Amino acid sequence: MRIAILSRNARLHSTVRLVEAARARGHSARVLDPLRCYMRITASRFEVHYKGRELRGVDALIPRIGASITFYGTAVVRQFEMMGVATPNGSDAILRARDKLRALQLLAREGIDLPATVFGDNPDDTRDLLDLLGEPPHVIKLNEGAQGQGVLLAERRAAGQGMIEAFRSLYANFLVQEFIAEAEGADLRCFVVGDRVVAAMRRQAPEGDFRANLHGGGTGMAVEVTEREAAVAVRAAQVMGLGVAGVDLLASRRGPLVLEVNSSPGLEGIEQASGIDVAGAILEYVEGLVERGAAPRIRRGRRAQP
Repeated sequence: MRIAILSRNARLHSTVRLVEAARARGHSARVLDPLRCYMRITASRFEVHYKGRELRGVDALIPRIGASITFYGTAVVRQFEMMGVATPNGSDAILRARDKLRALQLLAREGIDLPATVFGDNPDDTRDLLDLLGEPPHVIKLNEGAQGQGVLLAERRAAGQGMIEAFRSLYANFLVQEFIAEAEGADLRCFVVGDRVVAAMRRQAPEGDFRANLHGGGTGMAVEVTEREAAVAVRAAQVMGLGVAGVDLLASRRGPLVLEVNSSPGLEGIEQASGIDVAGAILEYVEGLVERGAAPRIRRGRRAQP
């Protein structure tokens, strides 16, 4: 099987692990910088070109699309989909997960619990907006932030109003959420592949912080998820349409709450904490997609070849 991995950097740990896992299972794997992929689109044929050559013969695509290249990266994924190439995470699924507000709306519609969230645009509504959440602390986060960046804690109402004014002055889209104090600065990262949680770790925020992201100094420890936690994580990934996802849960008095669904979860922290070959689980899932002919059935040109 010929596999293309979309990644800006072939030396990133997650990218390296996916290449290793693919080759260990007897597949050909090539890393493609999505920004070097370019497309030709006609009514009768879809093509992807890379560094001067047309790509043909790709069986599966594993996208690793960072937040900074969402628009172009998902356009490349969509082009491969149009050519009938199987992928665990399609372009629309990535876009759904990348937009935090849209993701929360979709999750809530399916009855999946999450921190109470408010969203508004007009400064005249800020006071009432915060009243909808009750007394602070409140969490204020950018709608398309990643790895804990653009996430702030307002412990007083005046501080929250000041942060909101600052975000608005930058014309940034942001959400305000209730603060789940009982989580005690920890969350649960569930790595979902297909219809199961293949690995999980409890991430703890560093001293003096409330964000548990490993990139921000948090620590990870392997844990066994409960049936309820696993069911919530898998359902959240399915609502987004993702075959591979990192689902972050918060422990609360009313049960597990979905904090975020990540379409390009890192492998280093979860594999080190759990000792589980997560990359291998992803490749096994991708093999199943190809064997079942799970690629989109859309008019297409020849398959791409790395």
